[in-house]
Amino acid sequence: MNINSGDTAFMLVATALVMLMTPGLALFYGGMARKKHVLNTIMMSLAALGLISVQWVVFGYTLSFGPDWQGIIGGLEHLGLQGLADKTLPIAPSIPAFVFMAFQLMFAIITPALISGAIAERMRFGAYLLFILLWATLIYDPLAHWVWGGGWLAKLGALDFAGGLVVHISSGVSGLVAALVLGKRRGYGHEPMAPHQVPMTVLGAGLLWFGWFGFNAGSALGANATAALALVTTNTAAAAAALAWMFLEWLHHGKPTALGVASGAVAGLVAITPAAGFVSVLSALAIGAIGGAVCYFGVAILKKKLGYDDALDAFGCHGLGGTWGAIATGIFAMDGGLISGKTDLLQAEIISVAATYLFAGIGTYLILKAINLFLPLRVEAEEEVTGLDLTQHGEEAYPDFTLGGPLSSQLGMK
Repeated sequence: MNINSGDTAFMLVATALVMLMTPGLALFYGGMARKKHVLNTIMMSLAALGLISVQWVVFGYTLSFGPDWQGIIGGLEHLGLQGLADKTLPIAPSIPAFVFMAFQLMFAIITPALISGAIAERMRFGAYLLFILLWATLIYDPLAHWVWGGGWLAKLGALDFAGGLVVHISSGVSGLVAALVLGKRRGYGHEPMAPHQVPMTVLGAGLLWFGWFGFNAGSALGANATAALALVTTNTAAAAAALAWMFLEWLHHGKPTALGVASGAVAGLVAITPAAGFVSVLSALAIGAIGGAVCYFGVAILKKKLGYDDALDAFGCHGLGGTWGAIATGIFAMDGGLISGKTDLLQAEIISVAATYLFAGIGTYLILKAINLFLPLRVEAEEEVTGLDLTQHGEEAYPDFTLGGPLSSQLGMK
């Protein structure tokens, strides 16, 4: 082994930063939910942190990064992480294999958690757990292998620096399909469903932005010039998208909002993810600004026009933002992009986007329909009205401590 201590230290920090993104996502989504559903919304991210950590160690990693089988899936040589201890990998020769495995685990965790934003406030928690376990195994793991594990999209020449295809398009498209299968929330379009606590969402967005430096810069798999480029392009795109969303909202609705700036920043982070290590800083500025506009259109106009209930805009930000980012990679990549007079990369990116849409969309539909044969996907109407915090978890985020409330009852007061 020829382990580089600097690269290893950098990747350990990057792994921790990406791990922080899932609790950040829990706050980002939780603040946008109504207060009777906030704990359930947060639980969907926290549960993914536990469930996918176990799945990845037992068999998820080997399906994604085991020896290639027909360009489709990884072999089973690394079941239970066998053969990884005290070794390095060709894909990351300067860090221990366990560090690479742990870094990739954090991507595998947050991706199914992103889907929860589309189906918030109406899915049974038990059905959700089974869904993300099957989705991670049957959708995420093969897709990660196709792109990063030596599968057919990698052989085609598609580029995805940190997960535009694998993370964002897959989760966004799957979220849209799941939202359509589950149906709209009760009262959607007729009752107010405003975010219950915007400061929580802004805090979550800040943690996501912070963690995204590990997400993108860490995908260089070492402390090197590519990591530095990815960090700068990431911040630049996020800032440009936040401004683009803010000004578009200002023009469209007359006032800029904190929720809009937070959403715009996330849209820019999504858009730059597939391109972060391949494009110039000025290209990142354009990718972010256009990404903010694309996602604003998806959230503020397209969703209302088509009438689907993507509750917390998983498709609007991640599906559309990831789509633009993947195509932008084919346009702006310094080596092989359309700006260099070549078209092969752009063609590969378009094929990879189409393949991800079809695979994630059809696969998600089949998984949900199969689960529904044995376990209802959606809560009963009365449970939805009462709130998923109480009906699914038996607790409240904001209990009533006034006279006659829970605290008064505990103290024996009437």
